[in-house]
Amino acid sequence: MATDTHDGSTLGTGAMDRRAFLARGGAVTAAAMAGLAAGRATAVEEKAEPKLRVAVMSKWHPHANGYAKTLAAIPEVKITAVWDEDAKRGENWARQLKAPFVADYNEVVNRPDVDGIMVTAPSSMHADIMVAAAKAGKHIFTEKVLALTIDDCKRVAEAVRAANVKFCISFPFRTRPECLYAKKVVDEGLIGQVTFIRVRDAHDGASGKWLPDYFWDEKTCGGGAMMDLGAHPMYLNRWLGGQPKRIVSAFANVTGHALEDNAVSVIEFENGCLGMAETGFVSSDSPFTLELDGTEGSLRVGGPDESLVQITSQKLKTKGWVKPDALPEKLPETIPMWVDGILKGTPIPFGVEEGIQLTELMQYAYVAAKEKRQVDIPARA
Repeated sequence: MATDTHDGSTLGTGAMDRRAFLARGGAVTAAAMAGLAAGRATAVEEKAEPKLRVAVMSKWHPHANGYAKTLAAIPEVKITAVWDEDAKRGENWARQLKAPFVADYNEVVNRPDVDGIMVTAPSSMHADIMVAAAKAGKHIFTEKVLALTIDDCKRVAEAVRAANVKFCISFPFRTRPECLYAKKVVDEGLIGQVTFIRVRDAHDGASGKWLPDYFWDEKTCGGGAMMDLGAHPMYLNRWLGGQPKRIVSAFANVTGHALEDNAVSVIEFENGCLGMAETGFVSSDSPFTLELDGTEGSLRVGGPDESLVQITSQKLKTKGWVKPDALPEKLPETIPMWVDGILKGTPIPFGVEEGIQLTELMQYAYVAAKEKRQVDIPARA
């Protein structure tokens, strides 16, 4: 299934056990690696001098190893440094990646053999690392979330824009044809005015006991299931719904951890549409689901068959639920997208502004949950 696999990929994993998936560094990453090799090299040959030298910044996030493997598979890329806030973990990872371990991230971002950094460090450290990197003129790829507060996101944005470096935040669901079609439905009014959005992405990381223990530390994570896995429903809601107006949250705990493992936020958008972002670490075999309802029809994406897309609309010649004739072409995976954005100048649709928009929803969602109230979201210019 295409629920967040913690490997940095966007494709489904079918019925694959997530713990086995993680242990292998991501079956989808392997597939992406094969595709990269086929698409980027016309013959088997030794790597030429790398065009992009990347430092990987911490193995803290479960996506880190998959991202690093994807980077290592790109002929134009070389991993030239490894940093980790846990020196022992970092040293071990550096040996695996055949790159030097550097204990100080400030030293890493100022190395002459580093052009860009991949940030999979604790979320609480994102802002400081990225600001330092941008000031050193380094390109940045980051795991979600961008930072834990809007103010920290703004610090990153100012540094990135001042340095004019390439930036990409990992929003993998926005590369998928099914989700791109949902955006087309909204933008072209294919179901009239959209009145309701529902996005669910959940797994059994807590109930299945395969998430790392440090994922329950509020200081470093900023939150539980909603802050991590809930990022996908949140950024999809924001992308499809537009400017949010207010938010309310219900966060629960099933497994007894310090942070929420089961969560829902309801968003009211300025245009009157309501959105639901659902997530959790306590749902076994929960499929990714995206629903849109409008004044002249409805769209359904996912469910048990996560590639299934069905639409019904008064604007269509056919009646009832039908599959679209064609879906938009899939966008590149997020790591290759970042690399190509640097080397070829191709578009990167997930930048600092999109990162700020996600953190905005997260920050107010957690205020709503902690204070048990509806929270107004100030409009941003």
